[in-house]
Amino acid sequence: MSKRSLFVIAGCLLLVLSWWSCHRRTDTAQSSASTGGGRRGGAGGSGGPVPVVAGKVEQKDVPIFLDGLGTVQAFNTVTVRPRVDGELTQVLFREGEDVKTGDLLAVVDPRPYQAAMDQAVAKKAQDEAQLGNAQVVLKRNTELLARKVLDEQTFDTSKFAVDQFQATVQADQAAIDNAKTQLDYTQIKSPIDGRTGIRLVDVGNVVHATDTSGIVVITQLQPISVVFTLPEQSLQAILNQGGAHGGLPVSALDRGNTTALDQGSLTVVDNEIDQTTGTVKLKATFPNNDLKLWPGKFVNARLVLTTRKNATVIPSSVVQRGPQGTYAYVIKPDKSVEMRRIKIAQTEASLALVDNGLQPGEEVVVDGQYKLQPGAHVELTNPHAPSPSPERKSQTRTAKTTKS
Repeated sequence: MSKRSLFVIAGCLLLVLSWWSCHRRTDTAQSSASTGGGRRGGAGGSGGPVPVVAGKVEQKDVPIFLDGLGTVQAFNTVTVRPRVDGELTQVLFREGEDVKTGDLLAVVDPRPYQAAMDQAVAKKAQDEAQLGNAQVVLKRNTELLARKVLDEQTFDTSKFAVDQFQATVQADQAAIDNAKTQLDYTQIKSPIDGRTGIRLVDVGNVVHATDTSGIVVITQLQPISVVFTLPEQSLQAILNQGGAHGGLPVSALDRGNTTALDQGSLTVVDNEIDQTTGTVKLKATFPNNDLKLWPGKFVNARLVLTTRKNATVIPSSVVQRGPQGTYAYVIKPDKSVEMRRIKIAQTEASLALVDNGLQPGEEVVVDGQYKLQPGAHVELTNPHAPSPSPERKSQTRTAKTTKS
């Protein structure tokens, strides 16, 4: 290769290196300018205040509560079974209907039991006739014995005959009562107020008193119970508020813990702690007027221990969490922010109960904390301010283009 060719190649390489160096310096300058501009517009910079949404520290009456997972249980559950054997001739209830105590649900063929009762009544009438004859004989023998016409042995025999027939008549009455009871059992009635379930036996089947499946299950839905558990550490607080005697308010909430299904009261605190789970079982009763609670349903039970009067509260979005614990950004009168550590007692939905760290009336940052640093200045904005319409945005862009 000639020297001229080498010079040409070297010149080209120099030109390429020069162009690349220039381009790199331009990109670096633009990146620095962009970063500097972003920093100036950020928290604590000289580019202006950070827009945030502010809220006030308030005072309210706040209930102190304990939450536990519970199961709805029927207040009473009865499996209606036949108490005599026989053919099921009638089923008089509809599945899923409400019944009252004493309502007739079904009928077992009563004819054999009616016949047994008639037989017991006839037997009593027969023995009563013999008793009447024995009493007449005893009266006559008593007169004869007084006149010393009759010996004492004959008198004693007539006396004991009366006693025997009296006992027989009493036994006959007991047999009648038993037959009447068996006859009454052929009419199967509801033992409680409640709602019937699915029919378990159809008309025409022969049922027995020993059947375990029964005819129908009746559950009492009003009132209704909820059994729930709480950690054993909560037991002392419950006892301190008199929970052992019941009466503490309890709310039943849906699985999302947002909607109240019913309001009731605590009725029972179990007499022992489950050692396997470290929990204590509690039972609450609810009127269930709207039938929102159903046996077997899982709910969240909220036991209200007490109500803290004039408690310090803030929106739950104010609370921030960091390595040192919970904190909040407090807005000073000069519109700068202070990062202050706070202690939260409990958080419910959109409200947090503050134990210490904040005073009522102070202004705190509700939204926009991610842009803030301690000492940054803020600009208060309205979270409900309407956004510009598409036409307004288009006009703004056109004006800017014309101006430029």
